[in-house]
Amino acid sequence: MHASTSAKKQEARIAALQEEIEDLQKTLGEGEDAAKIVSRHIKLLHQYNEAKDAAQVRIPSLATNRQMTIRQVHEDYGLTDRD
Repeated sequence: MHASTSAKKQEARIAALQEEIEDLQKTLGEGEDAAKIVSRHIKLLHQYNEAKDAAQVRIPSLATNRQMTIRQVHEDYGLTDRD
């Protein structure tokens, strides 16, 4: 009995994983090249980091002009310690 229950669970798990794969392929685009997806993701991360770096350069000037601390400027803009 245990072996058949285990086999049924395995079959159900395999079916669930296959369905998840199909959903992901639909989301990503079926037949999309994984290298292209990764390359695009890296490009987007690079753009994000450039924008973040530019903002971090300006925040101290903004704090000085407003006579605030950098932390206060972060709080005013809803930035967390992770930002």
